[in-house]
Amino acid sequence: MKPRVAFFDAKSYDREYFDRVGRDWLDFNYHRFALDTEIAGVVADAFAVCCFVHDRVDRACLEALKSHGVRLVAMRCAGFNGVDLEAARELGIVVTRVPAYSPNAVAEHAVAMLLTLVRNTHRAYNRIRDHNFSLAGLVGFDIAGKTVGVIGCGKIGQKAAQIFRGFEARVLAHDPAADPAWATQHGVELVDLPTLWRECDILTLHVPLFPETEYLIRAETLAAMKRGVIIINTSRGKLVKTDDLITALRSGQVGGVCLDVYEEEDEVFYSDHSGQILDDETLALLLTFPNVLVTSHQAFLTREALLEIATTTVENILALAGGRPLLPGTVLVEPAG
Repeated sequence: MKPRVAFFDAKSYDREYFDRVGRDWLDFNYHRFALDTEIAGVVADAFAVCCFVHDRVDRACLEALKSHGVRLVAMRCAGFNGVDLEAARELGIVVTRVPAYSPNAVAEHAVAMLLTLVRNTHRAYNRIRDHNFSLAGLVGFDIAGKTVGVIGCGKIGQKAAQIFRGFEARVLAHDPAADPAWATQHGVELVDLPTLWRECDILTLHVPLFPETEYLIRAETLAAMKRGVIIINTSRGKLVKTDDLITALRSGQVGGVCLDVYEEEDEVFYSDHSGQILDDETLALLLTFPNVLVTSHQAFLTREALLEIATTTVENILALAGGRPLLPGTVLVEPAG
């Protein structure tokens, strides 16, 4: 009998790639809704649950999963701040993730957002469709010669830094764990945060959400930045305190913002709200600024990344079911014993 997998927050592209990779070996039970304590009972007889970044896998939820025999929580994403790892460890539930599905996908999306914003491509596209071929108000600037700050030098941050070097930008980076040899090879300058705040024209975030990185971008740090700085966030929404960002946009301290993530995105992103009044007043206000570009947490959404996510997740489920070692670097809570 195939191991049964309860799959939550399933979208059409999830089904396509997970079926392609794993339907011959796994019995997927797809659910469109997110996992939380109240609906954990639908996992009865499941070997594993497959979750996404917005699923709330807290202690109560994990206890419910355990009572139904679930052995594995397989996160099909890099983020895991919604999972109570200590509770999972106590309950003997294995937790895995996909830490590096496609660094290129996220890094390239960050650059694509920046180019769209600073060259006004989105505004030009809408004008042309209305047969308005005027160039007034569409003046942008070159990335070449600018100073770009990269916070976080993991695989995604490294890719972003290398792309910006290809634009002939000066690249400053901050990460206590950065590889000096990599930085030297690619002409990247490793600096402290005060230097990065002070000198950068463009800032891109590529760090996980931990207590020490929550609201990294806030009133205090925004005030320390070069006036008119452009900020890009394709990592985690709560790296940026949105109310402080709006204040800085209004004053001109921040010259533009590209956000693929938002601190209160759980109830908004990944769903169609067209024809409705947006209930999130902060996000609604943010969307009124002409120098703000928002996408719906789609930086990961490439064919290559989706295939890697499905492959890694399926391989880990099959490995645990077969008593084999899990993939290195993907395990957050190890199997007992």
